[in-house]
Amino acid sequence: MKRFLLLAALAACVLLVTLVFTPKATDASSHREAPLISNDPLADNTDLYAFRSPDDTNTVTIIAGYIPMELPEGGPNFATFGKNIRYEIHIDNNAATTGDDIIYRFTFDQTNQDPTTFFNIRLGQQNLKTTYTSERSTDGGSSWATIVSSGTVPPPNIGPRSIENATVGLGTTYSSLVSAAIATASTGEKIYCGPADDPFFVDLGGVFDLGQTRVPGASGTDAARDGVAGFNCHVIAIQVTISTLQKDGKTAAQATNILDGDFVIGVWASASRQQVTTLSLTGDEPGYSGPWVQISRLGMPLTNEAVIPIGMKDYWNSIAPSAAAETTFEAYFTNPELGLYMDDALFGGAVPALSALRIQRNSLQAYDFGNTQGGLYPLYGNPATAGTALDTSIFGKYLLRAGAPRSVDILPIFYTGVPNLAPYQLATGKAGNPLANGKPFMNNFLPTFGDMLRLNMAVPVTPRNSADFSSLGIVQAAVLGLTDPRYNQDASLQWIPNMDGFPNGRRLEDDVTRIELQAVSGVALAAIGLWYDDYTVGGPNPVTTDLLDVLTYKAGPTHNDLAFKSAFPFVAEPHRGYDYTKQLTADTLDTPLAVGDGGDFLGLSVPKGFMVEQNYPNPFNPTTSIRYHVSTTDVVTLKVYNEAGQELATLVNEVKTPGMYEVNWNANNVSTGVYFYRMQVGDQTLPVKKAVLVK
Repeated sequence: MKRFLLLAALAACVLLVTLVFTPKATDASSHREAPLISNDPLADNTDLYAFRSPDDTNTVTIIAGYIPMELPEGGPNFATFGKNIRYEIHIDNNAATTGDDIIYRFTFDQTNQDPTTFFNIRLGQQNLKTTYTSERSTDGGSSWATIVSSGTVPPPNIGPRSIENATVGLGTTYSSLVSAAIATASTGEKIYCGPADDPFFVDLGGVFDLGQTRVPGASGTDAARDGVAGFNCHVIAIQVTISTLQKDGKTAAQATNILDGDFVIGVWASASRQQVTTLSLTGDEPGYSGPWVQISRLGMPLTNEAVIPIGMKDYWNSIAPSAAAETTFEAYFTNPELGLYMDDALFGGAVPALSALRIQRNSLQAYDFGNTQGGLYPLYGNPATAGTALDTSIFGKYLLRAGAPRSVDILPIFYTGVPNLAPYQLATGKAGNPLANGKPFMNNFLPTFGDMLRLNMAVPVTPRNSADFSSLGIVQAAVLGLTDPRYNQDASLQWIPNMDGFPNGRRLEDDVTRIELQAVSGVALAAIGLWYDDYTVGGPNPVTTDLLDVLTYKAGPTHNDLAFKSAFPFVAEPHRGYDYTKQLTADTLDTPLAVGDGGDFLGLSVPKGFMVEQNYPNPFNPTTSIRYHVSTTDVVTLKVYNEAGQELATLVNEVKTPGMYEVNWNANNVSTGVYFYRMQVGDQTLPVKKAVLVK
């Protein structure tokens, strides 16, 4: 009887702990940036991407990442999608409806094929072998249809014996596992669920030290470093036809123009758990019951990380973007905290890395966009705003608010998208009047208020191998539209490269940290004619020192540590645990240390402080760049070879002093294929790297 009472008491304690401490409509997302979700990594959103597919421009690719900071060698229980979690991708394509219009749901299951071993893979069998079911709803979640059953999730990329060895492992290549895991849904979508290199790149150490981002080429602790380099995550990638996502079933060819507002979609991703978790007294799996509760969400990058304050982060993730409570967070966009460190009148002097990002305090000698200042509010109700988005009979009451200067730019970028309506057009053609009609360059306006990644699917794709392709996205499109003779001759609607980049959707290559910091510093205001303070009205050139400082600012690493694939699912394969070494690219170099730290790296002797970076872009056509670093004065050679080992080109052959260098290789005279390049410093040879030419 005593034992029975003891067990009953223990069970009651477990239930009490479950009811008290199980998250209820809380938690957070995106690389551990909120308190509660840090304890539940399997349900933690990392990033969200949505872009018109470069390999099939009739489709859009959506990639939702989960499980942050996966160590490639993190055995024996490697990370994978969690059971009893609903992973969902939400699409809103119609402002006339409430909430989601299309939802993709993924649920996962796991099997141990050989529970007698502690290894994850042995003798052709897998433990934690993960499969999934995908469902789709086209009525906002009222009904569901299964579109993939028993989908395959590749195992972790453990090492050569586990994956490639035919005797003790799976007897295949990891690339083959990824290819085999790409499913075609019954409704036509391509789907991949599985491990991947984390495609994000950011100087996490600098960003969270009050925004003190670091720059490439610096020394010691001041050197920029990619805090996500070398880590993996798990992604859900979907490639779906534009006609499936467009509210009327139209293809891109049916758009009235390249900024057709009927082709705008809003995308966000989430994870949910059942409300009650009951722990077992016998070591069995927990039990789950109760209603499903959203515990993680992600739309625009870095929203919860760098905009929402810590006391509101968990609540932010508990609600949908369309919820009425979403307006609770608007104040954090209209007076963003980061603005405090870009204003010398406030805390700007404490964060020298942001000195180049100074907000307009006296734009056109009239408008102050410092936190809590007037911004464009003095124009509220002014007849000059008639017919513009600032007209109080249109959107002026939402965009013009007293003491909330960034309600005119940051708020719509995150919460509604930007309309193709004055003043939100380039200064080209405005003749100095920012309220006039100018050159259109963006329209991802979908007035379903709330944080979503908005994409206009009618905007053409910028080829990744184009000389005009830029990780600065819309910022670069604006620069070209203002300064490039190909695009700045008049105010007509014209396709400008990178109009398909962030914040019009988000491509894997887009440097969102840099773009968002530039946006907080007022670069969007400058683009539409509200120039920086050092421009005098009527002056000859609005491209002033302040504007150039903003445009040339770097937030640290400028690209991912691995090259992205040129076809679906686009993400790079996950880092392999067996030979995992946290790679330091030239953008993340901590001088004088480099890969190998002067010791043995994969059997090769690497001199301390010397490094050659992976070429970028890769694959490429026909030109690619290679950056390298030397720490002592010595003879440096850099040569290119074909697969037969024949030397094709000598890119460098001279004495170099310590520093960072970059050299270009023009492969116009060679054919499509795999090539290799090798750097030698004195009598020391660095590891060979592979470059892929695709013509």
